[in-house]
Amino acid sequence: MRTGKYRSLAWVAAVIGGLGGISSAQAGDLTVILDGVAHDQGGLRVGLYDRAETFRKEDRAAAIRTAAAIRTAAARPGQASIGFGPVPAGRYAIMAYHDEDGDGGLDRFMGMIPTEGYALSNDPEVSGPPAFDECAFDIPAEGRTITLKVRY
Repeated sequence: MRTGKYRSLAWVAAVIGGLGGISSAQAGDLTVILDGVAHDQGGLRVGLYDRAETFRKEDRAAAIRTAAAIRTAAARPGQASIGFGPVPAGRYAIMAYHDEDGDGGLDRFMGMIPTEGYALSNDPEVSGPPAFDECAFDIPAEGRTITLKVRY
């Protein structure tokens, strides 16, 4: 009876291991290019989100296997390229901002209107908080590079 139990466990482990190989094969690199960075003060923050209920909440950004869902880079005028590494194929949205004062958050006037540069995937026109659906895009298994325009 013990031998059968161990065979079953070995079979389950093999299946789970095989599934892990499938999901990693369906992950491609994501590169985000921020275009129009105004100056070199502070830093850049890019958040990757996989659900509407967590969109724009940095502490709840998508946890993508070994890749952090929030990436940071030094600010420099012009363009900045930020890599996320392998990201499983799927639907995502990005919110990025130029943290000009380096306080780790997007400053807002009256808690709503950004006072620091920001960028959203799909570059939607917004007159309030952006929605996940209007910013969502697909990342195919082979990966993707996406360019976002920073608005000040």
